[in-house]
Amino acid sequence: MTTQPWYRTSRRWGQTNLVEIDPGRYDDAWWREYWRRTRIDGVIVNAGGIVAYYPSEFDLHHRAVGISDHNDLYGRIVASARAEGLSVIARMDSNRVAEDFYKAHPEWMARDADGEPYRAEDKWITCVNSDYYNDYLLQVLAEITRRSAPDGFADNSWAGLPRDKICYCENCRRGFREAAGRDLPARTDWDDKDYRQWVRWNYDLRVEIWRRNNEATTAAGGEHCIWMGMLSGDPKHAAERFNDQRRILRDSPFAMLDHQFRWPGESFHQNAEAGKRVHELVGWDAVMPESMPMYSLGMPAFRLAAMPTAEAQLWSANGFAGGIQPWWHHIGSFHEDRRQYETAPPIFQWHQANEDVLFDRTPLADVGVIWSSDNHDFFGRASVETKTASPYRGAISALVQAGLTYVPVHAEDIRSAIGRFPVLLLPNVGALSDDQIAAVREFSSAGGSVVATGETSLYDEDGTPREDYGLSDMLGVSLGSGDYGDWNGADFNFETARSHTYLRLHPSRNAAGGAADRTGGAEPSRHPAIAGFDDTDIVSFGGYLRESNVLPGFEALATFIPRFPIYPPETAWMRETDSSAPALVVGEKNGRRTAMILADLDRIADRNQLPDARTLLAGIVRWAIGDASRVSAESPGGVAINAYTQKNRTIIHLTNTVATTTIAARQDRVYPVGPVTVRIAKPATASAVSAVRLRVQGTDSPAEDLGEAISVTVSSIDAHEVLVVDWT
Repeated sequence: MTTQPWYRTSRRWGQTNLVEIDPGRYDDAWWREYWRRTRIDGVIVNAGGIVAYYPSEFDLHHRAVGISDHNDLYGRIVASARAEGLSVIARMDSNRVAEDFYKAHPEWMARDADGEPYRAEDKWITCVNSDYYNDYLLQVLAEITRRSAPDGFADNSWAGLPRDKICYCENCRRGFREAAGRDLPARTDWDDKDYRQWVRWNYDLRVEIWRRNNEATTAAGGEHCIWMGMLSGDPKHAAERFNDQRRILRDSPFAMLDHQFRWPGESFHQNAEAGKRVHELVGWDAVMPESMPMYSLGMPAFRLAAMPTAEAQLWSANGFAGGIQPWWHHIGSFHEDRRQYETAPPIFQWHQANEDVLFDRTPLADVGVIWSSDNHDFFGRASVETKTASPYRGAISALVQAGLTYVPVHAEDIRSAIGRFPVLLLPNVGALSDDQIAAVREFSSAGGSVVATGETSLYDEDGTPREDYGLSDMLGVSLGSGDYGDWNGADFNFETARSHTYLRLHPSRNAAGGAADRTGGAEPSRHPAIAGFDDTDIVSFGGYLRESNVLPGFEALATFIPRFPIYPPETAWMRETDSSAPALVVGEKNGRRTAMILADLDRIADRNQLPDARTLLAGIVRWAIGDASRVSAESPGGVAINAYTQKNRTIIHLTNTVATTTIAARQDRVYPVGPVTVRIAKPATASAVSAVRLRVQGTDSPAEDLGEAISVTVSSIDAHEVLVVDWT
């Protein structure tokens, strides 16, 4: 019988993030009881890095107050964890050092163009190319392993400087010259090929750090003593820190997310999106815990005060829906705000009781949403928020609001999507390599439908413009010579016309638009991709689109209406009621559907929060899915659906995404949402429903047989509900 390693079996984690005065106040008995209450399988224990919580043999390894040869707080906590049968991860925070370290090794510090060391508060930032990383840290990892034999390691700030800060220390000058044959770039400039090469070189360095640290810890502690740098759940932040998570996680059996709260303007579903996206990289059989603060984050953060319980409930429920496992996180070992101790136990206890539907499952979805680091970096460049991050968020929000199921898919893994999803959605994926374009074509040739937006395929993987869309013939458009509308959205003064543009839906259905009079004659029919807009000929836009031409065999369902005055009201009438600029082009051939949404509906769905933009985008995707939908939901809004399969079982997460505050970590109430009706296609191997169980409410639910599918209605959802359908 084979025993699985700790990173497969430890499913709930806890961390008391030690502070420097904790050696004199840590209450071992109290925390051991808290471990039991929260049903954790493993603990994350501060070991070393910025601060050592054990008596290190290295003189410059700064010890916490009271740590001595006779006082090893880290060692005591490890011993207690072993006595409780828990796994142990030794936590490092390696990127910064104190003044005495800086004075002893100035050659290990990151430096700006003037040769001055980079600092953060009262600490100095070390260079990832120096012997601090290449030698010293590896010795520290070996020392900790010899002393306490942890199961593995984690590191909080392992990736060094972000990409907006170039290190000009001698280590970097020499390393880049050896790797690239040229000097370091003079400044952050995406038009400079040296800077772009420097970015790719830095990605390689982080992959090498991950490999080298794992080599050191497994050599010292055995094959399962793996090292893990904590990873962001936000792809934009990961790109800023040179984290190519696809390459990093390719050979990793475990991932740890340092992804603790939603950003302003995002719903709680963002946590489910992060879980699914990273699981697609590390594998769905991997355990992936995420730091869940019990203290109050937000802007500002209050690290010693309790997080509102509702915020933690909604964030964790959405995380479970994306395959994330819970990991409570307290800063310091003593708290005067004791309310934070009551939040985790019920969440963790429910998680333990429902492990059978939270693990060993395969995602089930109708849409694969494409993303990549190259797109963020080399297409987004200095405008990553506008060009890539916002369109991606807007596309996801449109799918969620419409009750559609999706899984994020990396652009390098498009071929793996063939047969998995009826539809690929590419939200402004401007940067695609020739091979990635070929993969999209293979997806379509295999019977899949493709929906793309904005400037998808107009650039290569380095961000160099192509002469035409790389998917031109497939999507039915060729590039024109101009562009229309507002790209950056900087001017929102309501008295200006800069963003005052619309889309016209075709064919028009009223006399003012030039069609048949509503009082007589039949109204012209419209394409099903724009169903639901029968009572309007126009949709608010205010966005951007490239001038393009519609190829034969394809149809433009919407066109751009140029801007016109908005103030005073007497001037607010259309000077041009239409244009020749297509905004939405669709096609269908041999059952394969395509849509090119030239208008950036995804970005304005995020930036402007326009309901019509979300509805129109979701309607196009729903048309592309056609009759191939596996799982979908209808709700009054505010509910996200995520689906999975096991043998003879379908698992549906319905999560509440409603936020009534614009500041993260301030949600203090859960507002129930419902009813929600879920449609589930019968698996090919199923003949009937055996049982339908609501795992949160703890009750059974009836199912309506629709022939090839069933329908289940949940009257109300608090933080979440998990619908489990067993088939015969």
